[in-house]
Parts: sequence; C-alpha cells; structure tokens
Amino acid sequence: MNAVAEEAEDSSATAEGFIGHIPVRNIWLLMLYASDLFRTHGIGKVGLEDSPDELPDLVAEILAHAVEVRQRRRLSLGYRSRDAVLNRVRGRIDVLATERHQLLDRGLVACRFDELTIDTPRNRFVRAALESVSRVVRRKDVAHRCRSLASGMKAMGVSGDAPTRAQMSTDRFGRNDVDDRFMVAAAKLAFDLALPTEASGANVLSLPDREATWVRRLFERAVGGFYDVVLSPRGWRVLCGGTMGWQIEQKTAGIEKILPTMRTDVVLDHPSSGRRIVIDTKFTSIVTTGWYREETLRSGYVYQIYAYLRSQVGRGEALADCASGLLLHPAIGQMVDETVVIQGHHIRFATVNLTASPADIRSQLLRLCEPTATLRANPVSDDGFVKIMGRISIDTSTSH
Repeated sequence: MNAVAEEAEDSSATAEGFIGHIPVRNIWLLMLYASDLFRTHGIGKVGLEDSPDELPDLVAEILAHAVEVRQRRRLSLGYRSRDAVLNRVRGRIDVLATERHQLLDRGLVACRFDELTIDTPRNRFVRAALESVSRVVRRKDVAHRCRSLASGMKAMGVSGDAPTRAQMSTDRFGRNDVDDRFMVAAAKLAFDLALPTEASGANVLSLPDREATWVRRLFERAVGGFYDVVLSPRGWRVLCGGTMGWQIEQKTAGIEKILPTMRTDVVLDHPSSGRRIVIDTKFTSIVTTGWYREETLRSGYVYQIYAYLRSQVGRGEALADCASGLLLHPAIGQMVDETVVIQGHHIRFATVNLTASPADIRSQLLRLCEPTATLRANPVSDDGFVKIMGRISIDTSTSH
C-alpha cells in the first residue's frame, strides 16, 4: 500500500485522499448533488449525503438493485444495423456488394437490415458501470454483487464495448423505456465516483489544469443540483444554465456575431416573496492582490454579476427589477460573506468551505439563500467589506 493510501487510512478526515485541497469524500458529495440520480425517485430525500465516505457503496447498491429489477422485467431491447450475406432478402439489398461478389450466382444476396438486440449502448454502459464501481466499493459483498450482475449481463449478450459519455448524451428515453432512466442515472454516478480515487491502483487526480476545469464545472452543477432538490419543495423555481438577453436599442449589422451572451449558472426565483437570486459560481479564490491593497475582489467578476442584474431592469418583470446577486467561491484559506447594495440590488460575495462536513456544507448553501441582515445606511463605514471591495475601477489588472 502506498504512502497516500496509508495516510488516508490513518485519518477519517482524509478518507480517500484529496483533489487539490478538497477531500475526495466531498468531491463524491458534489457528484451526488450534480447527478441526475439526486433528482430522481426521491433519492435526494433518503440521506445519501449524510455519509459521503460510504457513497460509492450506497450508489453501487442502488445500481445493483435497479439492474436486478430491470432483469426481472427483462432488459430493454434496441435496434442495431447489420450487414450480412443471406439466402433470402432481409431489409435492403446492397446491390454493389451483391454484384461485386456475384452472390446471385450462388443463391445469396447482400443485405442491410436492423435487428432487435439486447446488446444496446445503454445496457453496455450499465454493465461497464457495474464493473467500474465494483473496484472502488469497500464492502466485499457489494463488489461481488456488482461483478456477478455484470457477468450475468454479459452472458445474456451484453458483450460490446462500453459507449463513451458523448455517445450516451445522445441517448433518448421513449415512453416504453422510462424505467431505464433511474438505472442509467445510477450508472452515470457510479462511473463518476470511480474517477477521483487516490487509493492504490485507482485513478489519481492531482488537480492540473484539466482536472481544475472538471472540478469547476462539477462545483457549478452541484450547486444547481442541490438547490433544485432542496429548494423546489419550498416554493422556489430553480433554473440552471439559463441565458439573459441584452436590452439592445440599436445595432450594427455584425454586432450579433461578436456580442457575447450572458449565461448564468443558477437563478433562484421565489414568486410568493418576490425574491430572485442570480448565482454565479467561481472555482477560484474570492479575493486577489490589488494595486493599492493586499486583498481585493476580482473586478471582472464584480462587473459580470452587476451586468447580470442591471441589464434586466425595466423589462416589466418585478423579480428582475429587485433581483439580488451571489458570487459563490470555495473557501481557499479564509471564509468570506460580505454584501453591498448597488443601485437597489443586494450583491453578496460568499464562500463555502468544501473541506467541512456534509451537514456543514448543506447548511452553508441554505444560509446563502436567506435574506441578508440589515445593512448600514452608509456601506463605506463597513470595514469588513471595504477591505476587499476598494475602488474597483483601478483594479482591472486583477480581473482574471
């Protein structure tokens, strides 16, 4: 066993190592929040998030149970295209191949046809997920159960190579295979859980640029997924990945080709209270070094959230006229929760500690949706905010 694995066993806080400075168990928690499984069949209400160290085992059990249910009802079938030389016509005749090989002289014909098969990309994906998650679970009985189900699927004819995530993204569920949705959602999460493991023999992510991009997108999707599941029953509408339009009064012919679209990460609407929160997630330190001060907010991010809010005012939508903004960062060395009111819009700059316990992460995210405390009439006197806000106009060199 290598040193990383030994250190992981010596401390419950480092259960499976780290990605950057984030415990892998909390990366698993973010994956749960970002997954379709968290939104499906009430899974978000059964307490999976309370024990992220056991999350691979729990997801493996959910996946195994879903596969067993589908096997009892028979796995979904699908069509695949085949080329074959037959002694009778089936499907369409491949005239070129038939003539080139003079098949008619031998009483044969080349055909192209679709045939019903159990060896579909969806079933191959599920089989591969069972094999993958069996290597990261802790309980031997769960690992054996997953391997047995994968072997059983292979014996049934699900023997092809697993499709890529890009190929699975084109998979569509029809009316007759809705039951597969839950199974596939569990399979996707099971595949993801096998990625960020630093135990011996597993994949190691040390957070170079490629993994930093991956974790940044994961953080964004996790925040949206968490709020979707937790706040929707409380009367909130949650929109992830929406766009906002500019209030264009006049334009030249080529401006649409170069004018960027405003794309938000998460928008929370609570119609009964008249609240809208526009959330933009950033996987960077919330402050940086300024020209005239040790710490300052990143100018580009402040301009961005300001544009999201002010560009929508005056369109006849009450929620937009008084919307508030939230720039949400992971805590890197310090916790920050500061608010300023600019032209009637509350803009909050906050961090969430991703090294904390799942309960703490949950409470931090929920607290950010609560109305901010009453602010002072003159925000300049608020030393906590002035220390990091400063004169934004002179800190443009630190906007990236």
